[in-house]
Amino acid sequence: MKKLLVLSVLLCGMDVAHAQKGNVPLVYEVENTGSKFAAPVMPGIEALPESRELPDPFAWSNGKGTVKKFKDWSRRRNEISNEIQHYGIGTKPAVPAGAVKARMSGDTLIVDVTVNGETLTLSSVITYPKTGEAPYALMIGTSMLALPRQLFQDRPIAIMNFREKQVNDYGQMGRHHERGEHNFDRLYPELKDNGAYSEWAWGLSRLIDGLQQLGPEVTKIDTKHIGVSGCSYAGKMALYCGAFDERIALTIAQEPGGGGAAAWRASRESTKAGRNVEDLDKTDYHWFMESQKENFHGDSVYRLPYDQHELCAMVCPRALLLLGNPDYEWLSDPAMLVSAKAAKKVWNFFGIGDRFGWSIMEGHGHCQLPQSQFPEVQAFIDKFLLGRDTNTKDVQVVSGIPNI
Repeated sequence: MKKLLVLSVLLCGMDVAHAQKGNVPLVYEVENTGSKFAAPVMPGIEALPESRELPDPFAWSNGKGTVKKFKDWSRRRNEISNEIQHYGIGTKPAVPAGAVKARMSGDTLIVDVTVNGETLTLSSVITYPKTGEAPYALMIGTSMLALPRQLFQDRPIAIMNFREKQVNDYGQMGRHHERGEHNFDRLYPELKDNGAYSEWAWGLSRLIDGLQQLGPEVTKIDTKHIGVSGCSYAGKMALYCGAFDERIALTIAQEPGGGGAAAWRASRESTKAGRNVEDLDKTDYHWFMESQKENFHGDSVYRLPYDQHELCAMVCPRALLLLGNPDYEWLSDPAMLVSAKAAKKVWNFFGIGDRFGWSIMEGHGHCQLPQSQFPEVQAFIDKFLLGRDTNTKDVQVVSGIPNI
C-alpha cells in the first residue's frame, strides 16, 4: 500500500503552513452550499487517466490548480459530489421546498414528498430525552441506531430512526423490489439505475426538510444539532447521508466496510495480497450503480477519478467520526485507515482537525461497540451535538492493525 500513502505524505506539510484563519462553520442551514456551481465535465471511462495514488481532494476536476482558501471548498465539494453521483451511486435529486409537506402526529414526524404527480410518505417516531429542555439535539439512526443507548442516557438528545425501506425497500434479508420498482422510482422513473445509497441519502434529507419546515416549536428539535449514525451497510448509509447533506452536524460511521470510508484502491491492493475484503468487485450492487462495476472492476479501479477519502472529505467542515473493527477482515479497515489519513488533511488544511477522528479497535462483535470506544464517541457527541467543551483533538485510535 505504500504507493497509496504518497498523497498523505505530500499533504502533511500543508497542515500548519496553510491552516485557514477565521470562523469556519460547524454546520449549515442548507442541504448543499455548492448547488449554485455547475457540475464538472465528466470524461468517458477510457479518457480517465490511471492513477494508483489516491486523488488529491483539493485538485479541481479540470486539472487546473487546487483549492487555496476555505471559501473555495464549497465549489470543490460540489465537484466531488457530482463525480460520486455520476460514476458511483447515481443522482440524488434536489427537491424544491414546495414539494415537501410535513406534520406531526403525536411524536411521529410525517413528511409527504410530491414529485411528478407522485407522493412518497416518510414517517419516523421521535423519542425525546428525559433530561434537559427543548429544543433538543437529534441523533438519527440509519435503519437503526446501533450505538449503545447508554451513550445517550442522561444527555438531552432525541433519537429518531430513518426507515430506509420507505424509500428503497432493498434489504440484505427478506423479500424486496428490484431497480425501477421502489417508491423512489415512482417519483423519478428516469433514475431507475440509481444505487440505493443515493436514494437513501435523498430520503433522509427529506426528513430534515420536514424538521426545518415545522420548526422547533412543533418538533422540539434543534436543527442546528443533528447527527446521523449507523453500522455496517447502514454505516455506509450514514456516511453517504452525512456527506450529502450539510445540515448534519455530526456523522458517526460505525464499521462501514468497503464502499464506505475504505478507499477502493487500497481495498483492491488488499484483495491482490490475498485478503478477503469488500472491494469494488465484491460489494452489493443494489447499493451502487451497476455501471460502477462495469467501468471500474479489477485494476480499472485505478481510473476512478475519486476515492472514498473524498466521500469522507465531503463532510468537512462538519464533524466526522469513523469506527472500525479489525476482527472482521471483510470490513477492510486497513483501507479505511489509509482513506482516513488522506481525508484528515482536508480538515487540518482548514485548521479544524479536531472535527475528524477515528477509533479502530479489535476484540468485540460486529456492530457491538465496546466500552473501550465509548470515550471517543462520547466526546464527539458532547462537542458537536451538545456544544460542550470536550477534547476531540488527535482522536486517532488504532488497535489490531498496523498504524499505517
